Amino acid sequence: MKKLFVLSAVLFCFSCQNRTPQQSDSALEKDTVEVSVVPEKIPQLPDTQFVSVNGYEYEIKVFDSLHSGEIDTLTSFLEKVDGRLTFRGNAMRNADFGGKVSGKPDTVVIEWTFTTETDTTNTKYGRWGGGTGWTGQPLYINWPDSMAEKFKNSNAGLTENFGKKEIIFGSLASKVYFLNFETGKKSREPIDVNNPIKGTVSLDPLMNGKLYVGQGVPARLPYGQITLNLFNQTVKNTKMAEESAWRGWHASDSSPVRVGQFVFRPSENGTIYKYWVQDTVEILHSQMKYRKKGSGGPGMESSMAVYRNYGYVADNHGNIVCVNLNNLKPVWIYNNFDDSDATPVIEETDSAVYVYSGCEMDRQGEAGKSHFVKLNALNGEKVWEYSEDAKKYQSGGKHFDGGYYATALLGTGNCDSLVFVNYVANEDGQNGYFYAFRKNDGTLKYKTKLKCYSWSSPVGFLNENNEMFVLTGDTKGYIYLFDGLTGELLFSRLTGINFESSPVVVGNCAVIGSRGNTIYKLRVGN
Repeated sequence: MKKLFVLSAVLFCFSCQNRTPQQSDSALEKDTVEVSVVPEKIPQLPDTQFVSVNGYEYEIKVFDSLHSGEIDTLTSFLEKVDGRLTFRGNAMRNADFGGKVSGKPDTVVIEWTFTTETDTTNTKYGRWGGGTGWTGQPLYINWPDSMAEKFKNSNAGLTENFGKKEIIFGSLASKVYFLNFETGKKSREPIDVNNPIKGTVSLDPLMNGKLYVGQGVPARLPYGQITLNLFNQTVKNTKMAEESAWRGWHASDSSPVRVGQFVFRPSENGTIYKYWVQDTVEILHSQMKYRKKGSGGPGMESSMAVYRNYGYVADNHGNIVCVNLNNLKPVWIYNNFDDSDATPVIEETDSAVYVYSGCEMDRQGEAGKSHFVKLNALNGEKVWEYSEDAKKYQSGGKHFDGGYYATALLGTGNCDSLVFVNYVANEDGQNGYFYAFRKNDGTLKYKTKLKCYSWSSPVGFLNENNEMFVLTGDTKGYIYLFDGLTGELLFSRLTGINFESSPVVVGNCAVIGSRGNTIYKLRVGN
């Protein structure tokens, strides 16, 4: 048995010097590329700490003495797989998904629909039903032949509809579903995970059959972070509620991310967990929790974005935190004023690395400001900020906060100079806008009003002329298609019931779930 020990220390922050369609009975397609695990010589970023960390305290615990915390390779395995295996597709959370269309599309067509089950359990937080919630992005994977054969030879719950191209998503129905991408039929039997899932599940890119899942609501105890084995359909509880957390809410909406030999999982209990993973073995290596001195621990609903050995996560106290993933020490902390659930997005240019992030209007009372910022990713310095009036909307004894819930989309092609995001305004009811900011100075190029507010993150498509088009949905159930450069509305139609979830893009199609139990495969253009 591996010997484990616990090293616990409270480290108070200090100032340091600044450094800068095939079915299972059909012939298999030609094998997709296997993941290369040959390390690339990517330089590590320095182990440093900036003045912005002053005023915060943090605690790091190391549980595993047999494995160094140093990341062995910064190779981005997620981008070497034919698929989209985590929220927004890659570790930097900036994938454009490679969406392709012809000409100037002006229509969006439903190719298939799938209906999830409904969880009717009465909880203190209500009934959660089925379909998908926020962020709820489906995954897409085109399995290599070797993996498809392993599934067929194991107890993987395959149906007659299993094909190499598979859609995977967690549901509010307390189950993980698997669909044939081409047909929308169940490719495996769903796996019951005992509690509703709101966030985006994450598939390990090293083809070990591990699916990382966060439970979003404690309909049944215990709840927290779990891992599914797709070879035998089993569920493993990897981290459950713990008394030592600085926040008592142990849900996990964050989409886990693999870097080197480790998987990182931020939690809403204010703790970042670091797991050592190899083949079937998964060990809690270390964890870090932090808070502003004199305050409670902030929870993290955002997913962690990663650039080399730095991880970036936002929390519900408004902090944007950069962490050295080798030792989990904070590098810098930026105060973005208010609750920040949207995932930070990283942009790497020839001369610099940036982080984009927006906050909500939650902790300021009935009205206030929301802030969308661009930061220097290496030192946390603000490049620009766009501030906007926002307010709460009261309905049925509940309040709905304004601001940014959607994760930003970096422009590409003829929109390379822009960044897109959905904004909840609540200025005349529950309304919102689709925004396009100029990357260089943060000025608003245009905004287009939506039928209702949107928590769903926009996705992009390029045509043969490198022109970009943006697809998004809102919480009333409308689907929109915009010309990215001009903001021209090319298509709008009431399609479903409440698109809180973000879509995944494959070719000229997007798959998106709704709160109305229905999952849609949409085709953009004719």
